[in-house]
Amino acid sequence: MPEFPEILYEDNHLLIINKRVSDIVQSDKTGDASLEEKLKAYIKDRDLKPGNVFLGIVHRIDRPVSGLVVFAKTSKALTRMNEMFRSRDVKKIYWAIVKERPPKDEGLLEHFISRNTKTNKSAVHSSEVKDSKAASLYYRLIGVSDNYYLLEVELHTGRHHQIRAQLSFISCPIKGDLKYGFPRSNKNGGISLHSRSIRFIHPVKNEEIYIEAPAPENDIYNVFMKK
Repeated sequence: MPEFPEILYEDNHLLIINKRVSDIVQSDKTGDASLEEKLKAYIKDRDLKPGNVFLGIVHRIDRPVSGLVVFAKTSKALTRMNEMFRSRDVKKIYWAIVKERPPKDEGLLEHFISRNTKTNKSAVHSSEVKDSKAASLYYRLIGVSDNYYLLEVELHTGRHHQIRAQLSFISCPIKGDLKYGFPRSNKNGGISLHSRSIRFIHPVKNEEIYIEAPAPENDIYNVFMKK
């Protein structure tokens, strides 16, 4: 049976997994096997499905980021989940580890973000510029260690590299994130940003779903968990 990541939730309509650092959600130019492909192969083998397996990508997180990712197992669930994300009816929480303490222990960050597709990097602006989009998140300091700070981030909009870019803009680049100003890489090649939890109303069952993704084991997150 093909290798697959930890499944956090599954029913006939949805599949939620805990993505590992370096896994890619959808196929890209690297040619590496994606989670979409691995999960389809896993479901096909597990359920002995004779035909193609439907699996829709509801949202994505960057390759160096860990944590929960939602897939839809039916077209109805995919359409309804997409609409919930568009209308901001989904609450997503991330954990971010930074070296510098933020200017305030909690606060709302509202900026405009523009994307450079050639460099695959986003720029943050204090006011609107050409081709920029509004970006909003709320952060809160929830842990302090000898060398780092753990932030809880509630994402209000889903812009390209939004959390990475906005935290860097306030002089708090995420640990390991060379692209946005952190001086050293992490040993695992990822960055210390984790898609921690999600809350929404099930698109078919109409009941509240709340899922938490355990942080990567043997990682710096353990320092904060012990406190």
